Amino acid sequence: MTDVASIRPLLAVLVSAVAIPIILSLKGRPNVREGVTLTVAAAKFAIVASMVPGVLSGTVYVFSFGQFATGIQLALRADPLGILFAALASLLWIVTSFYSIGYMRGLDEHAQTRYFASFAASLASAVGVAFSANLLTLFVFYELLTVSTYPLVTHDETDEARAAGRKYLAYTFGGGVAVLGGTVLVFFLTGTTAFTPGGIEALATADPTLARAAFALLAAGFGVKAALMPVHSWLPDAMVAPTPVSGLLHAVAVVKSGVFGIARVVLDVYGTGTMEQLGVGLPLAALAAFTLLTASVIALRQDNLKRRLAYSTISQLSYIVLGLALLEGQALVGGLLHIPAHAFMKLTLFFCAGAIHVETHTDDISDMAGIGRRMPLTMAAFGVAAAGMAGIPLVAGFVSKWYLVIGALEGGDLVFAAALLVSGVLNIAYFWPIVYQAYFESPESHDEKPLVEAVLGGRSVRADGGDAETVDPATEEAAAGDDEVPEPQHVDHLGKHRENVEHHGGPPASGWDQRNWRGAESTWFMLGPILTAATLSLLLGVVPRGVVFLRIVETVVGNLPGVVL
Repeated sequence: MTDVASIRPLLAVLVSAVAIPIILSLKGRPNVREGVTLTVAAAKFAIVASMVPGVLSGTVYVFSFGQFATGIQLALRADPLGILFAALASLLWIVTSFYSIGYMRGLDEHAQTRYFASFAASLASAVGVAFSANLLTLFVFYELLTVSTYPLVTHDETDEARAAGRKYLAYTFGGGVAVLGGTVLVFFLTGTTAFTPGGIEALATADPTLARAAFALLAAGFGVKAALMPVHSWLPDAMVAPTPVSGLLHAVAVVKSGVFGIARVVLDVYGTGTMEQLGVGLPLAALAAFTLLTASVIALRQDNLKRRLAYSTISQLSYIVLGLALLEGQALVGGLLHIPAHAFMKLTLFFCAGAIHVETHTDDISDMAGIGRRMPLTMAAFGVAAAGMAGIPLVAGFVSKWYLVIGALEGGDLVFAAALLVSGVLNIAYFWPIVYQAYFESPESHDEKPLVEAVLGGRSVRADGGDAETVDPATEEAAAGDDEVPEPQHVDHLGKHRENVEHHGGPPASGWDQRNWRGAESTWFMLGPILTAATLSLLLGVVPRGVVFLRIVETVVGNLPGVVL
């Protein structure tokens, strides 16, 4: 690879950062404000896309802020791995910006200017993470991403949102401290923190105990945003945020910055050879396998759609980490390819959940029987993305998971291959009931889903573990008396009460009305992004190299010394 000095990596970061004060100044002119957002998003993607051909041909675009002390440098570097993340984030910012217009206006949300400005700041930080040339620069942008996304997590300004925000900060800042500790230790051992394909050579001869300690700190720190168990619980709680923010958190920026950080550590700090020498790959793979299976089981029990998607995200992120930890060529390709594959599919699913919420005020899966009549296009897109999440052919998830399973088998890691296959079955178990009841059941007659809805063990239990007592309905009604709690108001997101809403979730008394397949179910500001994300999921599944991401991934892995594709 050839390093070429260029201002383009800096421009890719700055273009959305400069837009923040402009967006804030347009509070009273929403159309102009959102026009600026879309223009800046397109410009950001154009700058990143302009570097893709050069990167694929071996050019690395470098910009340095200067050296602040011996060996301490802040610099940007657009290499194949960085381009993978930056191209994904900038592309999906355009899609999410259109969706945000429909969503925020559809619910008449407050503080929309702050929302769009925070989105711009988040994407500036995310691209900074992507183009960081060393661990120190990565740490700076990693923390800026936490700060810029906090207003989005707490957007509702309810007690629940503020509590989720505090938890988010506690977890992610704690992870940042671990990353800083690992960075200092790597610098102490090697005298550098610069990313090098194949890893920093001096780590191979450094004190193995300290090298393992540095790896543990870095993996734990980045593992917080990658939602590895047991530091995952901030993610489901962050579902109090508006749905486009959930898409940002789960598909585009925050969680992907965590797995991207782990990828940098595995591929460009330690390298596969040093990882094997130190024996740190197997524990990371075991933790990832545990997380992907456990989160899938927990997802089965979530009735709220966004929380089920949140636990699905926790599981799917560990596919990426597992692929990296296996240290085999095909597994590395599968893990890295799952970054865009999961992004397209999960963004589709969250967009669908948001459209359902805006149009029907329905958030719980148990209220969605027959909703395919009301929202046929939305649920069709949901079905496509759900099939991909389960690894069904012709959708993006199949391609990445195929590489993962083949890589695990080639490395002789049969246990991890089995874990991947079992997780695929669990994906079907928690996604198929949603799609099936949407199209093939009605509110008046829909079956219980025993695996998902029935009490574990097959019978009702009390909170203390014993069998539930049989309660006479008449006695129960009398006991309620005058203390009966009125029907709650419509709950926005996951807990925000909104007044003066006629319909509070689930089908109306007359049942779901029939909408046509020509877009009558919602505004095209929401349907357009849903169908775009679903189409990208299909394209990556049918012609993966045509969508360029597989070519980028193969370039990343192909540049690693000692790794065979």
